Amino acid sequence: MVQCVQANVDVSFGALSDATRRGVLEQLGRADASITTLAQRFHMTLTGMKKHVGVLEQAGLVTTEKVGRVRTCRLGLRGLQEEAEWIERYRQLWSPRFDELDKVVENLKRRERVDGRKKRK
Repeated sequence: MVQCVQANVDVSFGALSDATRRGVLEQLGRADASITTLAQRFHMTLTGMKKHVGVLEQAGLVTTEKVGRVRTCRLGLRGLQEEAEWIERYRQLWSPRFDELDKVVENLKRRERVDGRKKRK
């Protein structure tokens, strides 16, 4: 089960690693669109957009339906809940560490200000 979830997260983050694919998801969040429309919007070839949509489809983030000659894309049923939970686990791990680092930096700044005043006298 853990390996399956990790595999989903890996595929999703791989799909989300490209700015064009993130843009496609943002666009599809507003309205369904054909591959032709997406290709025009992102100034790329149909073949290039088909590849991007294929990656998103493989990750379950987008679905497509072909009616006649038009392939329409829409957001997939799979959300990003597993990915959000993964990010949250690491946020909880790192947040206290960064808080402690902030305290160390503040102490160093305070000492630097005090030491700077002593040297001027």
